[in-house]
Amino acid sequence: MGRFDGKSTLITGAASGMGRACAQRFAEDGASVFAIDVNEAGLAETAELVTSAGGTIATAPVDVRTRAACRGAVEQAVSAFGGLDILLNVAGIVQIERMSEITEEEWDRMLAINQSAVFFLSQAAIPHLEERHGNIVNVASNAGLMGQAYTVPYCGTKGAVIQMTKAMAMEYMKSPIRVNCVCPSGTRTGITTNVSLPDDPDPSLMLRYAGMRGLSEPEEIAEAIAFLASDAARSVHGSVFAIDNGITAG
Repeated sequence: MGRFDGKSTLITGAASGMGRACAQRFAEDGASVFAIDVNEAGLAETAELVTSAGGTIATAPVDVRTRAACRGAVEQAVSAFGGLDILLNVAGIVQIERMSEITEEEWDRMLAINQSAVFFLSQAAIPHLEERHGNIVNVASNAGLMGQAYTVPYCGTKGAVIQMTKAMAMEYMKSPIRVNCVCPSGTRTGITTNVSLPDDPDPSLMLRYAGMRGLSEPEEIAEAIAFLASDAARSVHGSVFAIDNGITAG
């Protein structure tokens, strides 16, 4: 018996990295996975990995930057599997740049994907989750727990995800749903390995949050998310779960 037998899960950012790892982990544990991303080729690869391992998955190309798209994704997930038990808000982008160089378009894109999509997807999903005593796990970041040079918009959006998680937990305290978030640090994903630095950065400003233990693996993050979404964590609500190799410990 899998941890998620008979349960359906909507996963954003499922074409790669943590989202793909979550799709594989949850499907291996018996969940029916509805995977969304803007990257259709990556979604197809995720679907192949899941189905070849015997899992159940449906996919849809979705750009989560609008409320309508988020609501539509939830409706598709509910239609595909007859309901919704778990929402994983994994999709996110990062940009390392001097604050003075961030354009309005870049700022708006960061907020839309990292922050607004979490709100609109949760808003649409909660009525369905309440019916089935489900839960939400949001992916924030250690950047939401500490200031980091050259990532002002990213830190802002991830801090917002943490606060939205806590606020939703309080608002739905008397509801049967649970809401939690994880805060990973650097993880071996395309976002981390392909990120570019601003011209002539000051290394001393970045070493403060670089960490001493290297990168985490996407599968580690997926396993922590699976725990929080499982019945084993039935008493965990409103938590902020750091997975950062000790970066925010002191």
